[in-house]
Amino acid sequence: MAESVYKIIEVVGTSKASWEEAAKNAVNTAGKQLRDLRVAEIVKLDMVVENNKVVAYRARVTVSFKYDVKSR
Repeated sequence: MAESVYKIIEVVGTSKASWEEAAKNAVNTAGKQLRDLRVAEIVKLDMVVENNKVVAYRARVTVSFKYDVKSR
């Protein structure tokens, strides 16, 4: 088995509907820029409140992807 290296970044997704949708938005958007996504972990959930009403859900997600290490 070849050795691999993975990089982890943190992204925040938002949604007006739910935390689940916010997390999906974070991963889907990250996947447009990054290759070989491996694992996503929700690390924090919060909400945006305006006039005493929840107007948006936010999910902070760490995403790991295979780090492209070029052989020398």
